[in-house]
Amino acid sequence: MLKQMNGPLLKTKFQPAPEVSSPEDQAAEVSRRKTALTSSPFADAAFRYLMLGCALSVLAIVVLIVRELIIRSTLSLHAFGLKFFFRQAWDPVNGDFGALPFIYGTLVSSFLALLLAVPLSVGVATFTTELCPRKLRSLLSYMVELLAAIPSVIYGLWGIFVLVPILRLYVEPFLAKYFGWTGLFGGPQFGLGMLGAGVILAIMIIPVITSITREVMSAVPTAQREGVLAIGATRWEMIRVGVLRNARTGIMGAIILGLGRALGETMAVTMLIGNRPEIAKSLFAPGYTLASVIANEFSEAADDLYLSALVEIGLALFVITLLVNIVAQLMVWSITRGNAARATA
Repeated sequence: MLKQMNGPLLKTKFQPAPEVSSPEDQAAEVSRRKTALTSSPFADAAFRYLMLGCALSVLAIVVLIVRELIIRSTLSLHAFGLKFFFRQAWDPVNGDFGALPFIYGTLVSSFLALLLAVPLSVGVATFTTELCPRKLRSLLSYMVELLAAIPSVIYGLWGIFVLVPILRLYVEPFLAKYFGWTGLFGGPQFGLGMLGAGVILAIMIIPVITSITREVMSAVPTAQREGVLAIGATRWEMIRVGVLRNARTGIMGAIILGLGRALGETMAVTMLIGNRPEIAKSLFAPGYTLASVIANEFSEAADDLYLSALVEIGLALFVITLLVNIVAQLMVWSITRGNAARATA
């Protein structure tokens, strides 16, 4: 009985091991697999050209946009030349056009928005990254991202019904009383004007600058913070020296992205800026931007010269955006080069 039970077990236990291939067979198998992996030149070439096409498509889109803007604005370019960008006239009835008031309004409103938004955005990002309790951090971050998802026209409506009355009744009288001597806060106080457009733009670009700044500050190594604290620095000195100084290149990129949105914003600015083609020193005065004049008057362009002038304004907006990005890249390059030099030293 025991022999019968041990029989199958002994057979199973003493079965011969599978035959092990020789080193030559293993080398041949590896060579065969390599050949199989490299034997598809068509797939490799197709993938390479597909990726090249994706990269070139971006360049092609930019070239097509510039080409269309230049072709459609040819009539205005021939009529006014480069003086179009330095003339203040805007008279569609008599066919006299100039883009200087719109360039002025675009630059002033955008830089006013940056002046208001950058300190607040960096402060919010610093608080959520370094000082905020963990339970509140996710809620505050979600609210900042929610602001970025609100449509532009909603900001415009909120500006008309809430922001404009506040500016007209409280903010503008205060500024006129105490800072009217500067010349920047004089004239009628209607709430609609360059100041209102700058404030609404600042609110709109705060989420962009804050989100990117928060990510950049979070990417600073923890060892950097601990090293600064180890030499006796306070919490503020640690944030200023160990975090903000190392993250300033990314913060500059966040500011430029915010400026890019401010330059091209249309609906909210159109609803609050007053839409008057003039250059005024006072921030209470109404103005016009490149984007808002196109949105307001493109459907009303009755003749070819009028339409061509509006397209040339679009070309001016494109050129201004391009120049701002070039300046930003130069600033980032100079900061990065300085960091590399200090690191080498």
